[in-house]
Amino acid sequence: MTIRRDLLIGLGLALLVALLPAVIGMRYVLTQATLFFIWGIVVLQWNLVLGIGGIFSLAQMALFAVGAYATAMLGYYFAMPMVLAMPLAALITVVVSTLVGLACLRLKGPYVALLTLAVAQVLYLLIVNDTECFTNPSSGCMPLFGGVRGFTRFGDLGFRDLFGAKWYVANYYLGLVLLCLAAAFSIAIIRGPMGLAFQALRDNPGCAMARGVSRFKYQLWIFALSAFFTGLAGSFYAVHFAAVGPTAFSITTLLFLLSMIVVGGIGTVWGPLLGALLLMLADETMREFGDWRDIGLGVILAGFVILLPKGVLGSLQGLVQRLRRARPS
Repeated sequence: MTIRRDLLIGLGLALLVALLPAVIGMRYVLTQATLFFIWGIVVLQWNLVLGIGGIFSLAQMALFAVGAYATAMLGYYFAMPMVLAMPLAALITVVVSTLVGLACLRLKGPYVALLTLAVAQVLYLLIVNDTECFTNPSSGCMPLFGGVRGFTRFGDLGFRDLFGAKWYVANYYLGLVLLCLAAAFSIAIIRGPMGLAFQALRDNPGCAMARGVSRFKYQLWIFALSAFFTGLAGSFYAVHFAAVGPTAFSITTLLFLLSMIVVGGIGTVWGPLLGALLLMLADETMREFGDWRDIGLGVILAGFVILLPKGVLGSLQGLVQRLRRARPS
């Protein structure tokens, strides 16, 4: 019943969001909503790793960048259509994630965070320090990984030719479809056997391991599988903005997305999306305040950590449970 309820909630929300272009046709609103879909995919998958798997990984933006760079390189060097490059880039991200997981997941807690962050920084430095010419197009020397300027003109999905000036609406609906798939996958993991295995490892690790539940095996599975949609989000990001560069590794963006999970509720089904919506709205509201914008976001995050440590949705769920226990039978 729980998984059916979550799927019905997701379907209802998706239908409402699908009507947005008909109600609000402003390009800026729809492109910001498309960016929300991209960040929503990332935080949903990161929540599986952090909130369900208990893996304090900081490699998510690196995996996001792998998907984006793989898409750009497949299109730039091999002229591969984006409709094929995107899923292939997501699979490449899974392979990279598996290798990172094999190297990092035998550690625990802050050691995993430090090692995954180190892996992300190594990838970043590999790209920005790549200055040797790999090809020589008319625009000038091009390093293998694009160097500091990154990649452009690597292809698109053809929406500009099909829909003309309304191409961004097609991107909006594609982003919505990808978010729905990522949400369905997240629900299946949290409410399915893998979620129960992690709950057993969290509540009674000795009993769980005595019954054959391997923490390393399950953590590696969830770390690798969630990377598919993280890489797909990075791939769609590259196609949507028609460019990809080292900013995909941004620490600022990583902390912003991590804050979304904290504000919404770590380990909940819909908390990361709620946190993404709240912080993106707050960020947009404070856009005109310049340097005060980052300070304001920091104050908001600190307030949530102090006052609502379980996040908005986690706190609401706790309140509902307390009210149910207090209700006379």
